[in-house]
This record gives sequence, C-alpha cells and structure tokens, in this order.
Amino acid sequence: MRKISFASAILEAQEHLLAHDPSVFVIGLGVPTNAGVFGTTVGLVEKFGPDRVLDMPASENGMTGMGVGAAIAGMRPIMVHNRVDFAVLAMEPIVNQAAKWFYTYGGEVSCPLTVRLIIGRGWGQGPQHSQSLQAWFAHVPGLKVVMPTTPSDAKQLLIAAVNDPAPVIVLEHRWLYDTVGPVAAQSTGEKLGESRLMVEGTDVTLVSCSYMTLECVEAARLLANIGVSASVVDLRTVSPLDMTTILGSVEHTRRLVVADTGHTWFGISGEILARVAEAGINLLSRPLRYGLPNAPTPTTAALSDVFYPRAIDIARGVASEIMGANAPLIDDPDLGKPLDWPQRNFTGPY
Repeated sequence: MRKISFASAILEAQEHLLAHDPSVFVIGLGVPTNAGVFGTTVGLVEKFGPDRVLDMPASENGMTGMGVGAAIAGMRPIMVHNRVDFAVLAMEPIVNQAAKWFYTYGGEVSCPLTVRLIIGRGWGQGPQHSQSLQAWFAHVPGLKVVMPTTPSDAKQLLIAAVNDPAPVIVLEHRWLYDTVGPVAAQSTGEKLGESRLMVEGTDVTLVSCSYMTLECVEAARLLANIGVSASVVDLRTVSPLDMTTILGSVEHTRRLVVADTGHTWFGISGEILARVAEAGINLLSRPLRYGLPNAPTPTTAALSDVFYPRAIDIARGVASEIMGANAPLIDDPDLGKPLDWPQRNFTGPY
C-alpha cells in the first residue's frame, strides 16, 4: 500500500467527501490559502470552487453557528479551527445547539456538523495555543470525539465523521501532520467508536490516543529492551469509548497505564481507570496515568521540557511498578536535546 503523510491523508479525505457528496463543504480561517491549514486543504478551492471551500472571518462563534444552521438544513459542513483554543469562542453553538439538536427534536432532525480542531505543542506556544480539551467535548452528551494517530485513521475516521449523523469533533495533533504511513486510496468504511491494538504484549497495557500513542509505542520499545512486554491500545475515538478492547487487554496483562495529551485531572485517563475499576478487574499493580499537570501550558523551554510526559517517563514508570527495586535504569535517548520541538522540517507558521 502507498505511504502518504497524515496531512495528505486528511486532504484526500476531504477531496473524497467533496467529490462524492454535494452537501459537503469546507470552511475555516485560511482554508483556501496556499498554506491550507498545515497542507490539509491545499488545492481544494481550485478543484471544487469558492462556494464549497470557503475562508471565514475571525468570528468563531458566529461562523460555527452558521455551520450548525447549514447542518440542520441538510448540508454536511466541515468546520476548521486552527486551534482548539479558538473553538472555545464557539462552545455555545457546539454544546448548546449541535449536541442537543437530535435529542431536542425527538430524533427527527440531526446535525451532521464535523469540526476539525488542531491541538498540540511546540516552540513554547503557551497557555492559549497548546491546550488539549478532548475531555471537555467528550463530557457533552450528543458529541462524538475522534483523535486519530495514524495517517490511515486520519483519512478514514474523517470520512466516517462527516458521514455520521451526529456532530463530531475531530482533534488533530500538530506533531502528527508530517508522519507517514500506509493509506488506502479509497474509503474503507471505518466506524467511529472502535479502538485498535497497536502492539501486543503480555506484561502491561498502555492505553493512549493521538500523539501520545506514538510515545507509548516508543515506551513499549524501550521496555522490550529490559524484558518487559507491553501492549499498546490506540483509542482512535474518545467518545464513544471502546472499553471492550481495553478490558480485553487489561484482563490479559493485569496492569494498566493510560497516557493522554490533556490534563490528568478530570480527564480521559481518569475515566478509563474508573471504568476498568468498575469492571472489577484485579490489577497486579497500581494503575498509572500520564498527562499534563494541573497548570496552564508554560512558554519557556525550561518548563516545557518537564511539562509534557514522554516515552521515557512511561517506560521508567512501568519498569519501576513491575520490576520494583530490581528495575534497570532506562537511558533517555533524547537527553540534552530540545524537547518542545516537532519534526525539524515542520517550520510553522503555527
């Protein structure tokens, strides 16, 4: 199968949707520009015209409200916000309108709005440009929340999101856009709400989503070097949450670690740990969770380097819990390198 980037996969998904469904349109700040939202919308306006690929003013609340209106009128809008932080301005139409429409009207009217939101970190962007608010959206009944990790999932889950009758929030991590992987040329009919076992192991289950799945895969590799076998479950969809795959793995390994791009307090990791506890699985060690501390995102490199959990933190935590005092020290492969930095060829502007 051919290999393309995460960004190219999102672009292909939108091309597919625009070509196959005349009710689909894409709108967002900078969507028709040459930069095209990290390359995810480049060339769409030339192929499908300015009536279906639209720029918008910096009026997130009003424009998202327009998207809600278009959705309930029979269109399938893809609304793009360059930061999840900007979508905070549009929480009223998303939470009070889009999420409630199907319920309010007794299932007679749906609101198939898809909202693409960009999360992530890098270059010390600070407290207003680096948040991961998936737990906030997942808390709202009526919203579905998608967080792809691989280029294939970036394409297929976006197609599934737009075809879904419910409003769907799609969170894309900036540091994933340049990652490359195999992607089918056509739609594969993926469904929302299904996680994937990325790595199979016997000693511990690592559950994660989005960019943190890459950190967990790397942690599994580091652990394998000291004889610890780790499974990695990629959530793919945060809401609805596929507990069947998670519980199946945890029942086998009896050890659980959850890693999230968001804050640990009142977050996705706490929800997963609670559901595993409610399932009555007898764990062999205390569960661990990794995420952001209960503080706004820092700007300085000195603070950023210790703010975000990494593969080495996960691997060392697992080794300590499983092997105790006998755990060998795992060397940090990135020691001395700047850490709040994405792939070197990813230069911005965002």
